[in-house]
Amino acid sequence: MMKRTVLFQQHIKAKARMVEFCGWEMPIHYGSQIDEHHYVRQNAGVFDVSHMLAVDISGNDAPAFLAYLLANDIRKISMGKAMYSCMLNEAGGILDDLIVYHVNTNAFRVIINAGNREDDTRWIKKQAQHYDVNIAEREDLAILAVQGPRSSEKLQQALPKNYSALTNNLSYFSVVNKDQWMIARTGYTGEDGYELILPKTEAVALWQNLLAYDIKPCGLGARDTLRLEAGMNLYGSDMTEAFTPYETGLAWTVRLSDDRNFVGKEALLSQKQQGVPRKLVGVMLEAKGVLRQDQTVLDQNNNRGKITSGTFSPSIKKSIAFASVPQDAATLAVIIRDKKLPLRVVKYPFVRKGKILVN
Repeated sequence: MMKRTVLFQQHIKAKARMVEFCGWEMPIHYGSQIDEHHYVRQNAGVFDVSHMLAVDISGNDAPAFLAYLLANDIRKISMGKAMYSCMLNEAGGILDDLIVYHVNTNAFRVIINAGNREDDTRWIKKQAQHYDVNIAEREDLAILAVQGPRSSEKLQQALPKNYSALTNNLSYFSVVNKDQWMIARTGYTGEDGYELILPKTEAVALWQNLLAYDIKPCGLGARDTLRLEAGMNLYGSDMTEAFTPYETGLAWTVRLSDDRNFVGKEALLSQKQQGVPRKLVGVMLEAKGVLRQDQTVLDQNNNRGKITSGTFSPSIKKSIAFASVPQDAATLAVIIRDKKLPLRVVKYPFVRKGKILVN
């Protein structure tokens, strides 16, 4: 049986089309994926992301433990800030990509992707054996993401008064706490926005209030087209254990410039010295057709790569994708229905804060 979030009945009430996603029954859209996409780019929408798991890591060794667990160095951010990082295995392969929030002295919150909940928590606990830390899986919490250029304005109206003030002057990648609520200015769409983590017992009332202030519900379909336009990787598609951060455009999340040891460091140092065999690039299809995951890509020497994520961009009105290709690939083509179609390599993000960044 598929799992359901605490907001399942609210999705049914809003006439969502429900689908299976990582073992969860989740809304793909509420009538029109395209309309939801544009609404987030122009206004403010809300996503139920309660299928993801918040894990609290606290204790005297919490900073040192996370510095060992993650490729980025959590010790570089102050309390009230957040950091994006990859969690690696010993071979440098990506087990998950995470946002870590520094919520209090020696207290952090990690948000785990839905498909990795069990594997991630087992891995974290295994690595923590020799550290003085407490690890708490917060199954009691719900997570909502409010995204769009009007998200700040609308949240000021929609949030309970004792929480709305928390959004005042909250900078990007910052976090505040009050009671059992956590509000972070983070997101996955390339727009301004917030992620609200709160007790499940209060989630339905908040959801209803957000909708009452014209923050429209949005499903997984719009979330995927928004994140791809924003140039954001999806775990399981653009990165897996088979990829290192250097092969997926995530070198910026790795900090090698100190004597800190972390899981996967030696493998990354070796790969950096020997040369990275492949890279992740943004591509656009000028011809008719839609780029889809696993389509074959050929470079100028007929070496093979593949589309890792692809979609028709509602903002650009062309098909866009990420492609994993050989490191020396310069010109690319894709095979669609036995036809070889040229691809234009473009720098991503494709769209950010409502602005199209590619011609």
